Amino acid sequence: MVQIFKTNVTNKIEAELQSVILSKENPGYKINFDLDDCDNILRIKNVLIANNSSICLEKLGHTCEALN
Repeated sequence: MVQIFKTNVTNKIEAELQSVILSKENPGYKINFDLDDCDNILRIKNVLIANNSSICLEKLGHTCEALN
């Protein structure tokens, strides 16, 4: 399963940091950002519970809204 999120992450360094943090909290998930998209997309593959991802980004000062 793939979850897609609209975020307010806008730069590559911050996206890489978020990816590392999310990967540590969710081992086995494939996580990537598409900052070329107007919604600064975050994709997480093999997600069972998407709420954890939203909470993690929000703790670090970012918004995260599920798109599907």
